[in-house]
Amino acid sequence: MLLSFLFTLLHIFSCFESKDDEQLRYLALGDSYTIGESVTVDERWPVQLTERLRSDGVDIADPQIIATTGWTTDELQEALGEEDLETEFDMVSLLIGVNNQYRGYPLDQFESEFESLLGEAIIYARGRRDRVIVLSIPDYGVTPFGQTKAPQKIANELDEYNRLTEGICTKLGVRFYGITEHSRLALSDESLVADDTLHPSGVMYKHWVDTVYPDVRNMFID
Repeated sequence: MLLSFLFTLLHIFSCFESKDDEQLRYLALGDSYTIGESVTVDERWPVQLTERLRSDGVDIADPQIIATTGWTTDELQEALGEEDLETEFDMVSLLIGVNNQYRGYPLDQFESEFESLLGEAIIYARGRRDRVIVLSIPDYGVTPFGQTKAPQKIANELDEYNRLTEGICTKLGVRFYGITEHSRLALSDESLVADDTLHPSGVMYKHWVDTVYPDVRNMFID
């Protein structure tokens, strides 16, 4: 009986030890801004964020990215419904909505679907709202491509999208990071725009990582 009890304890402790030894897991949800359209894999902002954590000694796996150029909120929802994801991530990021604006979808549709997506993100983060981060939608109207597409209208509409997004984050207790104003520096700084004249460059993505990193680092380093 005693030997059996000791083996049971050993098994329990070994399970705890293997859990501690597992790499942290990061899920990045979004569209072209998350998959990094027109930049290299290592320039994607979720990848840059992961590498920054590793440089500080955090044992984190490569990010699992569920994002495709052109996705709207409903398309991201559909993709998540088709994925067989475990709800066991140590951090989740969400950046979505620019294609809703680009296609002229109703604002109330975005509001409802974004809140639903953010709720799912919280579930994927094991219910830990402090492990979910949301970035605002950058202003593509300042890019060479956007300058041909009514840039002031784009700016006004994206400001409204971001106002709603921030409000939903506040309501659900999730961190919101406004990177939109910095994205507007691309109007006078071509280094912030990728070669396709529309999407952010790796330099721009580095700023996004700089913005979120102090809080993200504190999630995993005391």
